[in-house]
Amino acid sequence: MNLIQAENVTKRFAGHTALDKVSLEVPDQSIFGLLGPNGAGKTTLIRIINMITAPDEGQILFSGRPIHPPDIAQIGYLPEERGLYKKMKVGEQALYLAQLKGLSKHQAQAKLREWFEKFEISSWWNKKVEELSKGMQQKVQFVVTVLHEPKLLIFDEPFSGFDPINVSILKEEILRLKDNGSTIIFSTHNMASVEELCDNIALINKSKKILEGRVMDIRKQHGSNTFEVEISGNSDIDKMLDPSYKILDIQGSSTHTILKIRTMDHHKPNDLLSQLIGKVQVHSYREVLPTMNDIFIDTVKSAQE
Repeated sequence: MNLIQAENVTKRFAGHTALDKVSLEVPDQSIFGLLGPNGAGKTTLIRIINMITAPDEGQILFSGRPIHPPDIAQIGYLPEERGLYKKMKVGEQALYLAQLKGLSKHQAQAKLREWFEKFEISSWWNKKVEELSKGMQQKVQFVVTVLHEPKLLIFDEPFSGFDPINVSILKEEILRLKDNGSTIIFSTHNMASVEELCDNIALINKSKKILEGRVMDIRKQHGSNTFEVEISGNSDIDKMLDPSYKILDIQGSSTHTILKIRTMDHHKPNDLLSQLIGKVQVHSYREVLPTMNDIFIDTVKSAQE
């Protein structure tokens, strides 16, 4: 089942089309990557899902029916532009925002204390927001976003401003939130995070959706029948292989060699292994799939051409 579904969503601003008949499906209890270059239309779609603005055509479905204002209580949104009040104390502001999301003061205090302890930020409670670094402020805003345990969480570039240790902490929390039943829309330019976290993605370019699907399926679809094989020794591998196999790269020493080999479309993965087994000792064998970063660049370039 899909928690969010966009059906032919179109949005125009003063002669500029921000979204052009965009349709996509966000499965329930999944992490969905919303990708695209700057200005592609991602933030506009996020704002439409949040009912900050309305589409000119098309609709957003929430749990299978048209989204309406009460559904916003079930959405947590962390925008790329951070929005904490600089002069307020951290705890005071977090408490205020938590109550706006429907928690009682008692509930909010208990949950905030729990999150602040988890993120080791309890000492910030009485500090003013302006005393915190950008990354510290972002931690506070992340907590406020997830505190009311909404069905849908939308994170727009959630890792900007964080060092690698805090990025790792946030990734763990995002995966835990998914395991606990949340659906997450994740907008980012960090393709490594997409591969690590996302189940499905959609790629938007110049207001149109140009790619959608499961991450692993997309990587396999863009594969080039290339395999990496590690063997013992540095045997003359050219003479062992059928001419239809092309060796792209050879690296190694006197004891081990790593080969990158491209096969023809009609070959199956086991065909290459059968060429090698019995002639050399095979230590490892894996398909080399393109990264999401490579796919992102190639797909956007192809669309532009």
